[in-house]
Amino acid sequence: MDAIQIKGKNFLNRYKEFCGQEIIDLLYAKAQRLAGKRIVFISSTYQGGGVAEMLNSLIVLLNEIGVSVGWRILHGTSDFFTITKKFHNALQGEKINLSQRKKDIYYETNKRFALMTHINHDLVVVHDPQPLPLIDFYKKTQPWIFRCHIDLSQPNPSVWDYLKPFIEKYDRIIISKDEYLRDLKIPHTILYPAIDPLATKNHYLTDSVATRILKKHQINTEKPIIAQISRFDKWKDPIGVIKIFEKVRQKANCSLILLGSLAADDPEGKIIYGKVLNQAKKSKFNRDIRILLIESDILVNCVQRKAAVVIQKSFKEGFGLVVAEALFKGTPVVASNVGGIPFQITNDFNGYLLDPNDLQGFSDKILLLLSDDSLRKKLGADGAAHVKNNFLITRLLADYLNIFEQYLLNRDK
Repeated sequence: MDAIQIKGKNFLNRYKEFCGQEIIDLLYAKAQRLAGKRIVFISSTYQGGGVAEMLNSLIVLLNEIGVSVGWRILHGTSDFFTITKKFHNALQGEKINLSQRKKDIYYETNKRFALMTHINHDLVVVHDPQPLPLIDFYKKTQPWIFRCHIDLSQPNPSVWDYLKPFIEKYDRIIISKDEYLRDLKIPHTILYPAIDPLATKNHYLTDSVATRILKKHQINTEKPIIAQISRFDKWKDPIGVIKIFEKVRQKANCSLILLGSLAADDPEGKIIYGKVLNQAKKSKFNRDIRILLIESDILVNCVQRKAAVVIQKSFKEGFGLVVAEALFKGTPVVASNVGGIPFQITNDFNGYLLDPNDLQGFSDKILLLLSDDSLRKKLGADGAAHVKNNFLITRLLADYLNIFEQYLLNRDK
């Protein structure tokens, strides 16, 4: 353990420029109190989407500072992930035919995974609904926490009524926003997600390096870039982004980049990607539209840095960390006023918030930013400061350590 702490101390000190020495010292002090405790996080995928991205940084950091944290990835079939995607959509308000077959596949997949996954840890943290029923298959001798990253403000009643009994077997639920809290018998905690400023997706790049990398991908940097970076998901409305771009392009010579990837637990992604390609081909401005299906953090970094404006036109958004990523790089964002996005954007201060159906409003704000360099720089600078003060991984690390202390130290007294 001491060797890990010594190695980690050098590593974590790299974050001092973002959070200060006092926070670094606090994190080590909290980690030292948890020495000897074993924690496991469980989720449905190791890459693709904000949850996996956060866990990749968070779990490494926890281990670097001396907290023993493992990570288990649920093994599911394509049928299972098709069903859990329907659950995800239903939890965000869509209709669902909640058949017994769907329930059986969901439950039995978790049972099979439990048979190959030994949990003898001091604390278990389960992320999102895919592995939610795992708690049924263990003799519960430790606290279990359910971390739900989904917008639960208006869940479909049938799927909520089915999943609620599983949730209430946990000791606590963690959500991203007060409005996501439902009627539950267990306590809750609000945790805002965060970005890692030193990750490949966010670390500093010079303008010349970013330009060179974009040119390698045949991205034109000679005119302003408008970009949305998101999984190809209907909730992110990439087709609506193309329609907004068409309005903007009629008045300004610019280009659009839609950069996304496919998550292993989201089988709808390929379908949405195909629809987006067809929409772009039909556009009279198709030569100025690039649809990129590439899993590349360095490319995301470059696009967010070189874009004149980043869009996040979501209908639903658990939190939407891509907003914080763009703001951190000093790029103004025009986004939907949904989910956790308003925590990241203060309207007219570091970006613009709009109704997701207001295509003309999106177009007008983008054109305003394209026409005013000083406004664009001011909003970008204010956005970067806001993210640095509120949405960095060191703050999330402290939040989790506080929860671990609550359950692992107080429990021993």
